[in-house]
Amino acid sequence: MKVRPDQLENHLKKELADIYFISGDEPLQVIESADRIRAEARKRDYTEREVLDVDAQFDWNTLLDAGNSLSLFAEKRIIELRLPTGKPGKAGSQVLQEYAQRPADDAVLIISSGKLDGSAKNTKWFKTLEQQGVMIQCWPVNAEQLPTWINQRLQAKGIAADKDAVQLLADRVEGNLLAAAQEIDKLFLLHGAGKLSFEQVTAAVSDSSRYSIYDLVDSALMGDVVRTSKIIGGLKSEGVEPILLLWALSREVRTLVQISEATISADAAMSKLRVWENRKAIFRRALSRHSAVRWKLFLKRCAKIDRVTKGVEQGRPWDELLMLSAQIAQ
Repeated sequence: MKVRPDQLENHLKKELADIYFISGDEPLQVIESADRIRAEARKRDYTEREVLDVDAQFDWNTLLDAGNSLSLFAEKRIIELRLPTGKPGKAGSQVLQEYAQRPADDAVLIISSGKLDGSAKNTKWFKTLEQQGVMIQCWPVNAEQLPTWINQRLQAKGIAADKDAVQLLADRVEGNLLAAAQEIDKLFLLHGAGKLSFEQVTAAVSDSSRYSIYDLVDSALMGDVVRTSKIIGGLKSEGVEPILLLWALSREVRTLVQISEATISADAAMSKLRVWENRKAIFRRALSRHSAVRWKLFLKRCAKIDRVTKGVEQGRPWDELLMLSAQIAQ
């Protein structure tokens, strides 16, 4: 059975299948499709979760063992199989066919992979999964479709934007849905629900194009104190809202707390938390400078700055942000 990402919500209202296979080269849709299935499974009391990352050393019997094992507390489970290459190999092909023909009674299997080539779709394992489970293929959103996609995303947050504002956002992100989602989150943070004008979008896009809040985060994580301080000063002079910087910093600090406290290796933890491959080196440098205790202190500092920006606690937001980002960079 095939279901498009935009059809998934209606499908889940009707049923929760035993197997889902999500593939494609549009990362945001792959991630959010898996998130939506997990959320629905939890509503239906699937409370345990097991994540299996497939690499060159992966033992495919692990999937069969996970399917056959019973929960200690008789709880229903979510099994996630991450197959980045979309190529399970001979052993994996056999196991996937075997599992699909006899899925676990108390588990939902979510398989996610990158884009599949044409030959993969003609394999026996793929056809078996397609017959026994639900296939969700995530295609890139083209230039003509992007404004509609952006407008739907804005409306989901209660934002009503005029046509020119939506088109400006579409031109800004150039087809990158992850970047579009970040811009929409930023606009919601700045203006909340309600009407959004072209001028408001122009101002937000203009600020971020001159001085990127993401450059600030990367500079701090890389350990460049001087550049971090310069970016803070530039963002302040441009009138960027402090809460945007705090949002970007706290998001990464929260992830670094989870990685530093994980009982598995840092690389495995980053994969589990879906840290992008091109950001792992930056995270490793940041982790090498601070302990788990320090990252937790930084997160507490983020909470304090949040209270300062809201006027609940005394302080100067920009001074607090400068001190926090400099401490992260040191």
